[in-house]
Amino acid sequence: MEKYISLAHGDGGELSHRLIREIFVESFGDGKAALFDAAEITIQNSKIAVTTDSFVINPIFFPGGSIGKLAVAGTVNDLAVSGAKPAYLTCGFVIEEGFPIAELKKIVRDMADEASKTGVKIVAGDTKVVERGSADGVYINTTGIGIYETGKGCSLEFEEGDAILVTGTIGDHGIAVLAARGELGITVPINSDCASLNKMLWEVLEQTDGVKIMRDPTRGGLATTLVEIAEDFHLTMKLDELALPVKSEVHGACDLLGYDPLYLANEGKAIIIVAANEKDKILDILKEFPEGKDAKVIGSIIGKQKGQLLLETPLGSKRLLTRLSGTMFPRIC
Repeated sequence: MEKYISLAHGDGGELSHRLIREIFVESFGDGKAALFDAAEITIQNSKIAVTTDSFVINPIFFPGGSIGKLAVAGTVNDLAVSGAKPAYLTCGFVIEEGFPIAELKKIVRDMADEASKTGVKIVAGDTKVVERGSADGVYINTTGIGIYETGKGCSLEFEEGDAILVTGTIGDHGIAVLAARGELGITVPINSDCASLNKMLWEVLEQTDGVKIMRDPTRGGLATTLVEIAEDFHLTMKLDELALPVKSEVHGACDLLGYDPLYLANEGKAIIIVAANEKDKILDILKEFPEGKDAKVIGSIIGKQKGQLLLETPLGSKRLLTRLSGTMFPRIC
């Protein structure tokens, strides 16, 4: 373990993984357990899901959203991919002295609007103000509570041949936020995919029985999230490079800047691993929603025990994918 925290510890990649495992899980939990987007707890024989998140995105307003919309959507999605119905949120604000009241009002309105769309209620909160220069505007922390319904959820029972789906194009959020910073002198006509997915994902769980796991590929991107699943459940997965849905604007920006869309952050996409005989039905359900219109099958489980993710190139060769290594760009969510 390094002696000091670096920005790379917050990118969702290898250093983040080690930080969580070697410090937080070592002290707070079972180091052998798989890490999910929400915790399942039981209170008086009722199962609920609990998740918490903090948002420090820069810039606070970006094409397709704001830190307020992101705080609600990101927390809702963590509950939704865990198979729970999001119900309640709390929010805590750390606000820098001198922050414009008008901007704070807009952020709060964005939170209220997104909460209304998703059907969740914001029921508690906290506000702290720190000296000028101490918080870069505003930070938001949220806690989400969801309800598990009997008979609905992810089985975690994987088989060879299971299909890997993604609900839409990858990398939109990462490129939209990077372009909004204006640091690299590029203009990319693309919005963040920031959106709440709970209603779409609940329809999948309601209408099918073949969902094995769902995850939202935020920091670290699609590849990092799938590597974590492969390692946690000892699976060998293969992705088809030609099947990956990437917008031309994202492709172009990545070619120019040297980024890989597989490792770019997403804030309105979900990975779903499903039984092979259910994949077409689930695709049809996803495509009924605007957030799922570009959903595709991008790969499959080809073996068990090894815990690795492979990418099959257009030439038929395969390369091993790992977690994001090093710093891509910080403050993305």
